[in-house]
Amino acid sequence: MKTILITGASSGIGKATALRFQREGWNVAATMRDPSAGRDLEGLDHVQVSRLDVTDASSIEAAVARAIQHFGRIDVLLNNAGYGAYGPLEAFSSERIRRQFDTNVLGLLDVTKAVLPHMRARRSGTVINISSIGGQITFPLGTLYHGTKFAVEGLSESLHYELEPPGIRVRLVEPGMIKTDFGGRSFDFAMEDGLTDYAPTVEAMGRLFGKLAANPSSPEIVADVVWEAAHETGNRLRFRAGADAHRLLDDRKAQDDATFIGELKNLMMR
Repeated sequence: MKTILITGASSGIGKATALRFQREGWNVAATMRDPSAGRDLEGLDHVQVSRLDVTDASSIEAAVARAIQHFGRIDVLLNNAGYGAYGPLEAFSSERIRRQFDTNVLGLLDVTKAVLPHMRARRSGTVINISSIGGQITFPLGTLYHGTKFAVEGLSESLHYELEPPGIRVRLVEPGMIKTDFGGRSFDFAMEDGLTDYAPTVEAMGRLFGKLAANPSSPEIVADVVWEAAHETGNRLRFRAGADAHRLLDDRKAQDDATFIGELKNLMMR
């Protein structure tokens, strides 16, 4: 029986993926910062809930070791844990800037490093990184979030080459707007009263996000794409999730910078 280890499995995409793979007969190592949030998962057959905070190296090592000890193997790693920081750069303290990169980039790398020796020893495995349409296109006020997701795109593409010789595959899943708690506890917005120069952009982005999030895809749609990525045997690297992801990424690929950015600015002003 194959095993998937998922970070950030307490809700949203991570939880939906845990449920999808469990239904398909896989072992699931569902990890999260607060294991009490995964009590409903823990009651399912072939599911192990463990504490894993991607910014805590000891918790990473312990969760990976526990999964291997319990299930005997890790076939797929899903790096899903993350959050979005939005707002003018000037509004973020150095601590909050570092937290965004520590979670979305350095944490992802640390979890991957912890799993790779096991996969190399078995000459088999798949690493799936949750990116975003925000890893190829940007929105105003998303300097930190997009910076991390562009990094995830780049590091994943490089690892795609690097890990092929020992038999390890790398996949990127790029969701569009998803009906999750991204706008709640997974969203870090910063703004200060004195930064009035940015107020029109903040207001315009509020309208734009309202439009983009009007018809979000469900986390289950992303889980279906993760399932597809886990079973891809060719060299495909990127997998889009959601109709809006296909539309926006196709537009970005087809248009030059001035055209795409100009259309986005016009949409913000409507």
